[in-house]
Amino acid sequence: MEAGEAKLLEKYEALKASFAACGRVAVAFSGGVDSTLLLYAAVDALGAENVLAVTASSASFPAREMSEASELCEKAGVKQTVVKVAEMEIPGFAENPPDRCYLCKKEIFGGLIAAAKTEGITAVAEGSNTDDEGDYRPGMRAIKELGVLSPLRAAGLSKADIRALSARFGLPTASKPSLACLATRFPYGERITEEKLRMVDRAEQLLWDLGFSQVRVRVHGGSARIELLPAEFPRFMEDGIRLRVLEELKAIGFDYVSLDLQGYRTGSMNETLDGVRRP
Repeated sequence: MEAGEAKLLEKYEALKASFAACGRVAVAFSGGVDSTLLLYAAVDALGAENVLAVTASSASFPAREMSEASELCEKAGVKQTVVKVAEMEIPGFAENPPDRCYLCKKEIFGGLIAAAKTEGITAVAEGSNTDDEGDYRPGMRAIKELGVLSPLRAAGLSKADIRALSARFGLPTASKPSLACLATRFPYGERITEEKLRMVDRAEQLLWDLGFSQVRVRVHGGSARIELLPAEFPRFMEDGIRLRVLEELKAIGFDYVSLDLQGYRTGSMNETLDGVRRP
């Protein structure tokens, strides 16, 4: 066994050990890359009967993701509880301030903790990893305040580590694109509405359906700014695709449609915040 592989498995054993200390655990489960490995490790450590998957359903969580999350829970033999969150009723959320994620996470995880308690479970775990430590993520403050566990970070697992372990264990999310709450598609200070969230969801679904491997549709007023991997720019610019995207996004309700020449990157709406600007 190579040293790198041994180190990776050592981190995984540390992850399992953190669950063993809980006895029973509720996993905040979205069906994404991180939370799927988290759920797998919890079941590996405790058995499916001692694990609860708790999923937040809201306007900023795409319907396709909810369906996939439920399928994964069923295959794993894990009970799933869905907690509905009315984000637009969270004070300050719709105004989209720089700490919007804090406001939202505080509400969501409060609901997840309450759902876990009804099942007699006090330990709640979420799927942030070590890569999340280098970006502006106010939601992490809410997680810390509420006493939610972050086992992947505690075990020193990066996104690359998580994908490698997911592939090793045959998880279907090993190569799944990175996802994020649809509310992250709006500049801070631009009001968020359920209609705008649906527009983003429909626009991104079109691009997924066209076969692009990583997608974000950022909204600036009436304009859509599309982020794709630069390697996929040539295919996007083919007339059959470019014109279809233009036509369908305008039909969705966008006045202008543009391709971001910098390409896909996480947290691009943080680039104009003081202290977190990127080149």
